[in-house]
Amino acid sequence: MSGLARLIFGQPVSRYSVMMSFTPARYHLTTLRTSVAYDVAMRLPMLVWSVGLGFALVLELQHYSRAAIPETPRPIYLLNIAMRLSMIAYLVILAATVASRTRPLHRARGAEPRITALLGSFLITAVVLFPRRELSAALGCISTLLVLAGDLIATVVLIQLRGSFSIMAEARQLATSGAYRIIRHPLYLAEEVATIGGVIQFLSIWTCMLLLVQIACQIRRMSNEERVLMDVFPEYTRYKGTTSRIIPGIY
Repeated sequence: MSGLARLIFGQPVSRYSVMMSFTPARYHLTTLRTSVAYDVAMRLPMLVWSVGLGFALVLELQHYSRAAIPETPRPIYLLNIAMRLSMIAYLVILAATVASRTRPLHRARGAEPRITALLGSFLITAVVLFPRRELSAALGCISTLLVLAGDLIATVVLIQLRGSFSIMAEARQLATSGAYRIIRHPLYLAEEVATIGGVIQFLSIWTCMLLLVQIACQIRRMSNEERVLMDVFPEYTRYKGTTSRIIPGIY
C-alpha cells in the first residue's frame, strides 16, 4: 500500500476487505428484490398505466358514441365501437392480471433486458406525437379490424396466461396450453397486430421506422424471456424445439 493510503486509512487495505465492504449492500439489494414491498412497487406503474388509459378510453368511447356523424354507415360505426370496447377489455384484463400474478422465480440480470422490455412495451405510444392521417374507408376499416382482432386475441391469451404475465424478462409459471401449444409468444403476436393497426392511422416514414425499432426490441425481448425460462424450467428446451416463436412453421 502506498504511503498516502497508509496515511489516510492508517492500515493496509486488502482486496478481500474491499469486497467485503460491498457485501452488505449486495445483501440488502437482494433482500429488497425478494420482498413483498418490492413486488408491489413493480406492479404499480403498470396498474396505474392500464387503469388510467382504460378510463380515458371509456370517456373517449362516450364522446364518440355521442358525436358520431349521422352519415357514418352503421357497420363502420359498430366496428369502431367494437374496436374501442376491445381495447378497454384488454386493459381491464391486463390490470387484473398484473394485480393477481404470482411473484417471479427468476429475473434476467442486467439493464439491457429491462430497457428492451420497456421500449418494446411503450415505445410505440410515441406515434400519437405524429399527425393522424386521413384514411380512405377501406384503409380505415383495415386499421380498425387489425386493432380489434389484436386486442381480442390478446385478451384471450392474457386470460390463458393468468399469473405468468410480466413486462420484464421473468419466470413465474410455464404456460404451454391454449395458444401456447402453437407458438411460444402469442401475446406478442396479438399485440403487434393491434400495433400495426394503430400505426396505420399515423402512417409516415417516421412512424414506420418507429415500428421497426419496436419490433426489433420485441424480438430481443423474446430471446431474453426464453433464456430466463430455460434457466428455471428444464422442460422449456423441449417445448421450444417443438413450437415456433410467433409464426407457425415460419419463425
